Amino acid sequence: MAGRVPSLLVLLLVFPSSCLAFRSPLSVFKRFKETTRPFSNECLGTTRPVIPIDSTDFALDIRMPGVIPKQSDTYFCMSMRLPVDEEAFVIDFKPRASMDTVHHMLLFGCNMPSSTGSYWFCDEGTCTDKANILYAWARNAPPTRLPKGVGFRVGGETGSKYFVLQVHYGDISAFRDNHKDCSGVSLHLTRLPQPLIAGMYLMMSVDTVIPAGEKVVNSDISCHYKNYPMHVFAYRVHTHHLGKVVSGYRVRNGQWTLIGRQSPQLPQAFYPVEHPVDVSFGDLLAARCVFTGEGRTEATHIGGTSSDEMCNLYIMYYMEAKHAVSFMTCTQNVAPDTFRTIPPEANIPIPVKSDMVMMHEHHKETEYKDKIPLLQQPKREEEEVLDQGDFYSLLSKLLGEREDVVHVHKYNPTEKAESESDLVAEIANVVQKKDVGRSDAREGAEHERGNAILVRDRIHKFHRLVSTLRPPESRVSSLQQPLPGEGTWEPEHTGDFHMEEALDWPGVYLLPGQVSGVALDPKNNLVIFHRGDHVWDGNSFDSKFVYQQIGLGPIEEDTILVIDPNNAAVLQSSGKNLFYLPHGLSIDKDGNYWVTDVALHQVFKLDPNNKEGPILILGRSMQPGSDQNHFCQPTDVAVDPGTGAIYVSDGYCNSRIVQFSPSGEFITQWGEESSGSSPLPGQFTVPHSLALVPHLGQLCVADRENARIQCFKTDTKEFVREIKHSSFGRNVFAISYIPGLLFAVNGKPHFGDQEPVQGFVMNFSSGEIIDIFKPVRKHFDMPHDIVASEDGTVYIGDAHTNTVWKFTLTEKVEHRSVKKAGIEVQEIKGKGSGGLNLGNFFASRKGYSRKGFDRLSTEGSDQEKEEDDGSESEEEYSAPLPAPAPSSS
Repeated sequence: MAGRVPSLLVLLLVFPSSCLAFRSPLSVFKRFKETTRPFSNECLGTTRPVIPIDSTDFALDIRMPGVIPKQSDTYFCMSMRLPVDEEAFVIDFKPRASMDTVHHMLLFGCNMPSSTGSYWFCDEGTCTDKANILYAWARNAPPTRLPKGVGFRVGGETGSKYFVLQVHYGDISAFRDNHKDCSGVSLHLTRLPQPLIAGMYLMMSVDTVIPAGEKVVNSDISCHYKNYPMHVFAYRVHTHHLGKVVSGYRVRNGQWTLIGRQSPQLPQAFYPVEHPVDVSFGDLLAARCVFTGEGRTEATHIGGTSSDEMCNLYIMYYMEAKHAVSFMTCTQNVAPDTFRTIPPEANIPIPVKSDMVMMHEHHKETEYKDKIPLLQQPKREEEEVLDQGDFYSLLSKLLGEREDVVHVHKYNPTEKAESESDLVAEIANVVQKKDVGRSDAREGAEHERGNAILVRDRIHKFHRLVSTLRPPESRVSSLQQPLPGEGTWEPEHTGDFHMEEALDWPGVYLLPGQVSGVALDPKNNLVIFHRGDHVWDGNSFDSKFVYQQIGLGPIEEDTILVIDPNNAAVLQSSGKNLFYLPHGLSIDKDGNYWVTDVALHQVFKLDPNNKEGPILILGRSMQPGSDQNHFCQPTDVAVDPGTGAIYVSDGYCNSRIVQFSPSGEFITQWGEESSGSSPLPGQFTVPHSLALVPHLGQLCVADRENARIQCFKTDTKEFVREIKHSSFGRNVFAISYIPGLLFAVNGKPHFGDQEPVQGFVMNFSSGEIIDIFKPVRKHFDMPHDIVASEDGTVYIGDAHTNTVWKFTLTEKVEHRSVKKAGIEVQEIKGKGSGGLNLGNFFASRKGYSRKGFDRLSTEGSDQEKEEDDGSESEEEYSAPLPAPAPSSS
C-alpha cells in the first residue's frame, strides 16, 4: 500500500566538531523565507515568521497578513506550513492581539488548509482534512499555558503539517481609520522530544432537547475512561445563548472531583484547572450543561445555527509520550443514575457581568429572531439556496465524510427527474425535521417539542432515503443468478442497509502496537494480534527477505489480546516473548489461534489456555524459502471446520497457497507469481488474506496487489471466479465471509488515484457491492485485517493508526435463501442496529444556508473533529521485489 505523504523534517543545526549533522535554524528560516507572504508595512511586530532561538528551538510567528474587516462578525483564516519536516513540539503560545480589535482567535493543526491564499473568509472552510484545536484566545480571558515538559506533537509521521489561524473580528468600529490588522499568535517549538504529550478530550451532547419555556434543562454526558492515565490541566466550555453553566468532573469510587466549571457566556478560551486532576482506567468522566428554554417559542435541539444549542466540554490533558493519544471523545451518557449525586454547584448559574459576555461568533442572534420561527424568517442575501451539486456536498458532510470520498453518489439527473426531485424535497424535510405534507411549522414544532426520540427516527429515515440515491451498480435490488452448484444453498442479501461505526464502542482508543490481525473466538470475543513496540519498515529485511533486526529480541509484551465486544475491556492476553513481526490471525472452531510471523517465516498453532508454548509450528525459524518446509513471509491461515485442513497464504515473497493436513503434513500447493498487467487465474501478487466458504467448499484469497479476490474449490483447487471492482483501487488487503456476504478493505490510494481507502460489503453470490463504509472517529490509513460475525458486526484493524474499529448494521436487512439451481425458497427479514454517525447532521436542520452550514464546518472547536492518534507506527515494507514492487504490510 502507498505510504503516507512524506513527513516533516526537524530543523537541524550543523556543528563542525560534532558527529551529528544538525542544520542551523537560520538556514531553515532562509529556506522558508522565500515562500512566505510579506506582512503589511503598517503592521507592528516582527516580519520574520521563523525566529531561531537556539540550536534546538525556534519561534513561529503566525499573523494575519494585514487585513481590514469590512463588517462586524467577520471571520478570517490564514495558514502557515510547519517549516521543518521532522517531528517538533509546541511548548508555548503567546497571543499577539488586542481585545480592542479582535474578539477571539482559534489555532488549528491539520494536514491541508482549505485555501492556499494569503487569507480567506472562514466560511470557505478551515481544513480539508480533520482539524485539531491547539489554542484558543478570547478577550478578557487568560492565555493558555502548557506545563513544563508538555508539548503538542506536530510534524513527523503523525503530527499536523499546517497551522490554520482563525480570527473573529466582532465589532469593527476600531477599523474606521482603515488600518491593517496583523493579529495572531507566536509559538515556541522545540525539536527535543517531550516526555509528555498534550491532547484533547471532547465531551459533547448530541441529543439534548430544550422545551420552549422550560426554566431549567440539564444535559448530561458520561463515559468510562478506558485508556492510559491522563492528567488534566485546562478546559474550555461551549454552548450557545441558552447555556447557563457547564461543569465537568472525574468520578472515582463515588467521589466527585471538579475538573472545571464555567459560564459559557464568558470568553470561551481554555481556563487552567484549579487543581490538577488525573484520570485513570475505569474512572467515570461526567459533564453537565444547564440550559433554560425561557423566551423560546419552539423546542431547541443540538445543532450549529443560532437557534440551536450545543453542550461541549473540551478537556486539555497530557499523557506519557509512549502512550499518548491526541484526541478522544465522549458523546454518551452511560451512567445517568450517577448524576443523582452530582455536586449542587453544577446546577447553579455563574453570574456574568455585561462587559464580559461572550458574543457567540456565528451563533449570535437578535431578540426578534428568537421570537420568530426560523422557517418564517426571510432569507438573508448571503444565504444562497443549495443547488443540486451542493446538495450532495451537504449529504457528504451530514454523513461525516469528505465530498471527494462520499459513498452517496450523484444520481443521473436525466433519469426519473420528477420522482428524484420529490425525493430531494423529502430529504430536505427530513433534515429540516418537518413531516412531509405538514404545512404548519408551528404545529410541527409543538408536536416534536421535548421528544428527542424523533431526532433518531428521522436520522434512520434519512439513511433510508440516502440509500435510494446510490447508483444501480452499488445496490442489489433483485435476486441475482446464482453460481452453478447443485444442491447447495446460499443466503442472498438484497435489502438496503448500511454499516456504521459503533460510536459508543471505546475499543477505538485501545491503541496497542501495529494491529496486524483481528479474529473472533467461539464466544464471539474480539481477538487482536499486534506488534507491540516493533514496526515493519524499510530496515526490517534485506534483499533476500532475511530479518535484520533480530538483535531487538522478541516482543516483550503480550501480542494477543482478547477484547470484550461490548465494552472493549481486555479479558485475556498472551503471546509475550514469542514473536518478532506478527501478521495474520485466525481462530478455528475449537478456539485455537493460528498466527503467522513474517520475520520468523513461520505459522503457529496456539491453545489460548495453554501457557507452555505453541501446539504446532510450521516453517523454519528465520529461514525464508519456497519448498515444503519453508515459507517466505506468510500472511494468513484458514482452517477448514469440517476437515481440519490448514491453508496458508505464502506470502510476500512467494505467490502460493499451501495446504497441510490437520497434523501439519504438507499436502499440496497452488499458485504462481503474476505476469504482466492482466494476471491470470491462480496468479498472485501478495496473497494477503484468506476466507473459507465451507458449505460451498471454496477458499477465497485477497490477491492484494492485483486488487482482486480469487475463489477456488478446496477439493480440486480449481479456479471458480474473480471478484474485482474499480472502487477497490490498487489493493485488496483483507476479506471476511459470513453466509451470504463478503466483506473487504482496500488500501490507501496512490498519488493521483481517486479511489479512497474504505470497507466494502458484497453479495457473495453475485459479487456486487451492496455497501461502502468508513469510520467516523479517526480515519483508515492501512486497514490491515477485517473480521465479521454472523450478526453483521464487523471489526477492522489498522496497522498504521494502531486502531481497531467496530461497525454495525444500521438499517433493515432483507435476505432470501435460494437454492443454487435458482429456486427461491424463503424470504427472511430482520433489523440490525448500531451506532449512528450523528456527527454534524444537525448543521442545516432548519434551512440550507451555505453560510450557516460552511461556518459550522469551519468551527473546528464546535464540531466532532479529531486528528490522528499520534501513534508512531510506520509504513510496512516488504524487502525489494522486482518492479513493480507492492508496498508491504
